[in-house]
Amino acid sequence: MGRDFYLPYLINYSHLVAEDVVIFCVAMLTAIIVSAEGQAFAATLLGDSRQGAGDRFHFNVFMHMSLLGTLNFFIAGFGWAKEIAIDAGNFKNFPRLFLVLSRLAGPLANFMMANIAASLSWLLGKYNFDDRVFSTIVVVNVTMAIYGLIIIPPLPGSALLWAILPDGQLLEKTKKMLCLAGPYLIVGIFLLIRLSGWEGVSSFFNPIVAAITGFILDL
Repeated sequence: MGRDFYLPYLINYSHLVAEDVVIFCVAMLTAIIVSAEGQAFAATLLGDSRQGAGDRFHFNVFMHMSLLGTLNFFIAGFGWAKEIAIDAGNFKNFPRLFLVLSRLAGPLANFMMANIAASLSWLLGKYNFDDRVFSTIVVVNVTMAIYGLIIIPPLPGSALLWAILPDGQLLEKTKKMLCLAGPYLIVGIFLLIRLSGWEGVSSFFNPIVAAITGFILDL
């Protein structure tokens, strides 16, 4: 397996291979549902439970998909799920901390999924099966986990921003503005990076993705 494989998986649109696109889509859908359900599980466990919870635990990946988040997968190799509704007021203790933990459960779940997929990839290798599906799931989940820590909504890492900003009207206005503009900002930045060849923030995040993915797959 070549070293380039460990970098964020980017579809080569000048030389499309149907098999590669299908495998990537499988990995993308896996990463989306794992992130969304991970956040829902953590929020419920920490106290934000709700009757029925059909908006959380439906395990239907298509209901978890965000249009711009899905588009960003095909641009940058990572994206995001539709935001899981979490009411921090339901957390009896440390509501800000528990909100952050609930959101960051998404990237943590992606890391866990990457490790499970790596184990399956290793097992197939022991029986001389040529695996590409589980290896791609590892790459996409690690990429989504690392880039998901960026503090721009709707990425899970944005919860850190709301945790440190003081309460008040200014926070609400800032949050509303960023939540509206954030998805377009992310897509715009990474589209510029993809088209121009300028590395931007990828120069910081890609080596981390490469190191973690390489470590997991080499176990």
